[in-house]
Amino acid sequence: MVWPTLALLFNAAVWGLSWWPLRLLRDMGVHPLWANVGLFSIGCAVLLLWRPQALGQVRRTPVLWAMALASGGVNAAFNWGVSIGEVVRVVLLFYLMPVWTALLAWLWLGERPGLGGLLRVGLALGGAALVLQPEGGAWPLPRSLADVLGLLGGLGFACNSVLVRRFAPVTRDEGRALAMLMGCVGVSLVLALALGPLTGMHWVPALPPVQPPWMALLGLTALAFLAGNLAYQHGASRLPANVTAVVMLTEVVFAALSAVWIGAEPLSGRTLLGGGLIVMAALLATLAPARVGRGAQPAAKANRRTSASSSASS
Repeated sequence: MVWPTLALLFNAAVWGLSWWPLRLLRDMGVHPLWANVGLFSIGCAVLLLWRPQALGQVRRTPVLWAMALASGGVNAAFNWGVSIGEVVRVVLLFYLMPVWTALLAWLWLGERPGLGGLLRVGLALGGAALVLQPEGGAWPLPRSLADVLGLLGGLGFACNSVLVRRFAPVTRDEGRALAMLMGCVGVSLVLALALGPLTGMHWVPALPPVQPPWMALLGLTALAFLAGNLAYQHGASRLPANVTAVVMLTEVVFAALSAVWIGAEPLSGRTLLGGGLIVMAALLATLAPARVGRGAQPAAKANRRTSASSSASS
């Protein structure tokens, strides 16, 4: 159990630290949306070389297009948010997944939240209120684009998770993985093209004469994401699904510590308390017994079957 756990910790560290290279790329002139296009295009190329039949699955299975859209929204929102805002706030707001998952599972899977589900939603909302509330005591509302992106990223991730649970029996691992990667490229590309004229966003920066070119950093970051993905496959295939989910919550710790240490971000007592409530809600959600809704299979089985695609939307 040691090596699989370490593999999952490595994957959590990759995603917890992902804000750093994204900000370096931003400082070199690469907008986070265009960075997404490059990073996940490399992932698509690698997967197609390994499993070329996955493209046919995506073309023949319309439900994978919905998964692609949800996954693309997750990565566009999360990577953009951590690039421009306070990392800890964005990551914590992203982990409001118990709220969105309970709502979507009720609407799409027919799973009514029980007392435990309502408790988790209450904990998560209370934590979000503490994180979002300004010092003056005004209403706890998002106060920046980064806050909004963190919330949207968590909503997209919950949407993607529910779709995976609902349609895992009629899709294959490599098809879901490719759809999610293609969605990451497609959604970021559309947003970049649409917002470019309004924001002056350039699709490619000038190559600096002295500093290492941004393409080298982009390639190294893509390799790190790929290594994290492979580590996730190794760990998730050898550990129970609930253990995997608990270990992956360490992403919050990696993000918080690195933001304070490398980014010199402040970490207030209110943020710590609110973050603790959000993490507790997510932890309780991972330890809750699986409930099978209409057309869904047990969560643990679904998670094992979709391990190849889950980290694409981490």
